[in-house]
Amino acid sequence: MMTENANDRSPDQARKVMLSSLPPGSEATVAAVTGSGPISRRLQEMGVVPGVTIRVVKTAPFGDPFEVRLLGYSLAMRKNEAELVEVFA
Repeated sequence: MMTENANDRSPDQARKVMLSSLPPGSEATVAAVTGSGPISRRLQEMGVVPGVTIRVVKTAPFGDPFEVRLLGYSLAMRKNEAELVEVFA
């Protein structure tokens, strides 16, 4: 059985959701980083920018924080930070 990931679909076919809502193992493409505060700016400095593929690797027992993988490195994020990242899933 072949599975489809976010990279196999155009943005018109994918649904926009917040990164914080994706389960472990999910892969998506960053659509936007919302907000203008220091957390949004820092996420963008670390490469969380539109067009980048991001994968949710694992979550802590209560779901916060969780690990994502992008641009060849792993990043731990809190849910409130991930709620600033809109993705095509």
